[in-house]
Amino acid sequence: MATMIEENGPSTHEQSEVSPSSQARQKLEGLLNKNMRIRMTDGRTLVGLFLCTDRDCNVILGSAQEFLKSTDIFSQGEPRVLGLAMIPGHHVVSIEVEADSLEDTQRFGANR
Repeated sequence: MATMIEENGPSTHEQSEVSPSSQARQKLEGLLNKNMRIRMTDGRTLVGLFLCTDRDCNVILGSAQEFLKSTDIFSQGEPRVLGLAMIPGHHVVSIEVEADSLEDTQRFGANR
């Protein structure tokens, strides 16, 4: 018997499949410490290491850098270093994970 933790506390159920919420949790755990690019509603883009999230979809990035929305391709300035940053979930437009981070994870998993 598998033990599942529900909102009202732990209960035991026989379950042959993994629940969608635990699959989502495993996917998020696999993204921990990966480089992410988050686009926000005001046009800014934050790039940093994914550290955590919560039920409201707020995201915490470590070693974050902020890139301002550029009106001109040639006016790309230096990024502003933020360090630890919290992005409110309602301001997130899109999230991208850098391909290099995912490839490293897949290679590491294959060597086990």
